[in-house]
Amino acid sequence: MPRPPYDASLKPVARRLRKRMTKSERRLWSKLRRKQIHGYTFNRQFIILNYIVDFYCRPLRIAVEVDGITHDDPEVARNDIKRQQALEALGIRVVRFPSGEVMNDIDNVVQAIEGCVLEIEAQREL
Repeated sequence: MPRPPYDASLKPVARRLRKRMTKSERRLWSKLRRKQIHGYTFNRQFIILNYIVDFYCRPLRIAVEVDGITHDDPEVARNDIKRQQALEALGIRVVRFPSGEVMNDIDNVVQAIEGCVLEIEAQREL
């Protein structure tokens, strides 16, 4: 699977974000890393176009986003919609979770991601 197009000037920003992950991002990363989800690799703070997604599974084209309280702001919400539309136009499935859900119900978050993985695998078999 070829790498989606990206803005290379964002590499230092992505590197910095990897070093400063939020608590909820770290919690989810502990469940996504080392091919724990059906043997698939997820990358963190992955650059696509001029955006940085929290987690990305390249073979399945799944972007996983953890939304903190700032995403409640109307301007941020509008930007999230625009960003999601741009990613979906590339054939990337975007899955979003509030940070509170990641912190308080990680098992259901992981199940939801596994459900997306299984759904995409099933579609490929058709």
